[in-house]
Amino acid sequence: MADKGNDPAVIWQTMIGEMEKGFNSFGNQLMSSPEFSKVMNQAGGAAAGAQKQLGELMEKYLLAMNLPSRAQLVGMAERLQSMENQLNEIKTLLQQVHHNSLAPDDSHGATPRPPRTKQPPAEGGSK
Repeated sequence: MADKGNDPAVIWQTMIGEMEKGFNSFGNQLMSSPEFSKVMNQAGGAAAGAQKQLGELMEKYLLAMNLPSRAQLVGMAERLQSMENQLNEIKTLLQQVHHNSLAPDDSHGATPRPPRTKQPPAEGGSK
């Protein structure tokens, strides 16, 4: 069995562990400084401003191309969903009405018809 002091895997593992401790220490010192916090806040603000400007620019471009913006597409999708819901309600009501019209109704279908008393004319042609 090889000595642990001469094992390359153990040496590599120890070296990586020490480097990780050094990077963690450096990162913690860097992130605890007020300058780092200020720079990160400015970078976040700049990114948010750039995103807002890009959104406005895209909306103007889409308007110039006579295309709907994202907000308009979302509005249309919401209206379509509302119409589909209303159509489903109407369909359900129509199915209920159709089902009820097929069911026998006791008040109208149960009345007996009068007997047929008129006889066809005789073959001789006399009336």
